[in-house]
Amino acid sequence: MRKAVTAAVSAIVIATTLGATPATAGSLGRFEVTGVGEDDMLKMRAGPGTGFIVLLGLPNGTILQVHDCQQTGGTRWCEVSLDQARRVRGHVSWAYLRKLR
Repeated sequence: MRKAVTAAVSAIVIATTLGATPATAGSLGRFEVTGVGEDDMLKMRAGPGTGFIVLLGLPNGTILQVHDCQQTGGTRWCEVSLDQARRVRGHVSWAYLRKLR
C-alpha cells in the first residue's frame, strides 16, 4: 500500500511540474540520500521545514542535485531536484545527504 501511495504521489508531482520552469544551472552538486531507516523514506517537502507538505518519499540511494541550503531553526534544509527528473524540486534535510564524488 505504501509503495502504491508513493507511486501515485510521484506521478502527480511529476505531472504537475512538467510545465514548471526548468532547474537553474546553479548547483552545489550531486548528493545521495543516506541514513534513512530501513522502513522509512526521506521526505521531500514543498518548503524548508516540517510545516510544509510532503511531496515525495525518497529511499536511501536516491540521487539528488542540491541547489541551495539554508538554516531554519535547528535544521539545515536544502532545495533539491531529482537527478533524473530535474523539474521535480523540493526541500530535504541536509542530515540525510552525502556528497558524491
